[in-house]
Amino acid sequence: MTIPYPSTTPAAVTPPSGAARPRLTFLGTGYLGATYAICFAELGYEVLGFDVDEAKIAMLSEGQVPFHEPGLDELLRKNLASGKLRFSTSYEEVAAFGDVHFICVGTPQRADGMAADLSYVESAVTNLAPHLTRKSLIVGKSTVPVGTAEWIEQLVRRHAPADAGVEVAWSPEFLQEGYAVEDVLRPNRIILGVKSEWANAMLYAAHKGVFDLAVTEDREVPVVVTDFATAELVKVAANAFLATKISFINAMAEVCEASGADVTLLARAIGYDSRIGNKFLRAGVGFGGGCLPKDIRAFQARAQELGVGEALRFLHEVDLINQRRRQRVVQLAAELLERPYGPAGPDLSGVRVAVLGAAFKPNSDDVRDSPALSVIRKLARSGALVTVYDPEGMENAKREVSDVSYAKALTEAVTGAELVCVLTEWEEFRSADPQTLGELVAGRRIIDGRNCLDPALWTAAGWEYRGMGRPVLS
Repeated sequence: MTIPYPSTTPAAVTPPSGAARPRLTFLGTGYLGATYAICFAELGYEVLGFDVDEAKIAMLSEGQVPFHEPGLDELLRKNLASGKLRFSTSYEEVAAFGDVHFICVGTPQRADGMAADLSYVESAVTNLAPHLTRKSLIVGKSTVPVGTAEWIEQLVRRHAPADAGVEVAWSPEFLQEGYAVEDVLRPNRIILGVKSEWANAMLYAAHKGVFDLAVTEDREVPVVVTDFATAELVKVAANAFLATKISFINAMAEVCEASGADVTLLARAIGYDSRIGNKFLRAGVGFGGGCLPKDIRAFQARAQELGVGEALRFLHEVDLINQRRRQRVVQLAAELLERPYGPAGPDLSGVRVAVLGAAFKPNSDDVRDSPALSVIRKLARSGALVTVYDPEGMENAKREVSDVSYAKALTEAVTGAELVCVLTEWEEFRSADPQTLGELVAGRRIIDGRNCLDPALWTAAGWEYRGMGRPVLS
C-alpha cells in the first residue's frame, strides 16, 4: 500500500542529534502535549515532554496523567518504563535533546476580547530559542490565528543563535477528547505547513511511525503539504464548520419546538443526503470544551484584523444559538415544574434538581466552557437545590461551581429529586433504567438535554419527558 503523499516521499534525512530517528520534544503537557508525547513514545520515538508546571511534570514522571483520557494512563506507564519517554522543566535540556520541538501550549481566549492569547506560545518560543545551538525544527501544533507561524519565525530570528539554522513549520492537531489516543496513532489526515525541503523531510521522519503503523494495518494516511497560512487555517476552519453544523441543527430544534416537529427525525432525514451527512446533527444543549467556543471567537477576531470580518459574521450567530440552547433547559425546567418564567427567568426556589453530567462531552473530565456547567449555574441562580453527578468530571466541576451539591453515584444524585436533567451523554445515563430511577425520585420529570434517551421508554415508565426540539409525548 502506498501512503498518499504529494509528489514523492522526501529523501531520508539525518537528524541533527545523530540519532537514528528524530528526537521529539513537546512543549506544554496539557491535554494536547501530554497525549502527543505519550503516543509518539508508543510509536517508538525518543520523547521529552516539557512544562513550566513542576507539579504537572512530577505527576507525569510518576506515571499519572493529570486528566482523563481513555487508554492514556497505561501507555504513559509503559513508555516511562521503557525509557522512551521522559519529562522535564528545563529549556536547556529540551534544546540539547530535541531535533523537532512541537509547541503544544494553550491559546485561550483573551480576557479583554475574543482574540486568542498567544502569550504562552511566545513564552515557549522565546525561552527555548536561545538554547538551540544546532539545527532543529520548531513546529506549531497549538490552534492559533493565521499569521502566527510567520511571527514565530521572527521570534526565532531574534532569539536563536544566528548560526544555529533553526527553522519553523506548522502541523495542526485534530484530537477529539475521549478518542485522542486513536487520533494520534491513526490520524485521518496530517497537515504539514513548511517552507523548505529539509523541514518537509524532518516532519515526514517525525511521523514515519504513524505511516509505518498505517502500512501494517493497510490504512491510508492522507498528507497535505502546504504553506504556513493554509496549515494554520485548516484547524480553525474545521472547528468553525463543525460549530456551524451543530448550531444549525440546534436552530432547527428551535423551529421544531415552535411547530411541533421532531428534530431527531429531521436530522436523520437530511443526514441521508451525502452532501450533508449525519455526523454532528444531534440537537441538544450545544457545544463546549476548550476548543470550539474560543476558536470560533478568535477566528472572527482575526478576520476583523485582516479586514474580512464580514466573511465570518455568521459565526456570531452560531455562537448565539449555542448560548440560547443552555437557557432553553432552564425554560423547560420551569414548564415541567409549572413555575412562571419572567424577564429575569424562573423562580425555582427550593426545587430539588439532579443534574447528570458536568463534562462538556462523555469520556472526558474537561469542564471548560461546558454547557452542563452553564446550565447548573443558571439553575442554581434560579434558586434550585442542585445535585450534580458525573463519572469523571466531578473534581474539575467542584473547582468551577462550588455552591451546588455533588453526589458520588447516579442513584444518590436522583434520590428525592423533583426534576432530573441529563446534560452529558455518558453511557451510564443512556442505559439507566427509568423504572428503577423512578422509585428514587420525588417527581418523575426529566429533561434530556442531549436527546440521548428513548422518549417512549421513559414515558412508559411514568416520566414527563422533555427533549430538545422534540414533541411532547402524552
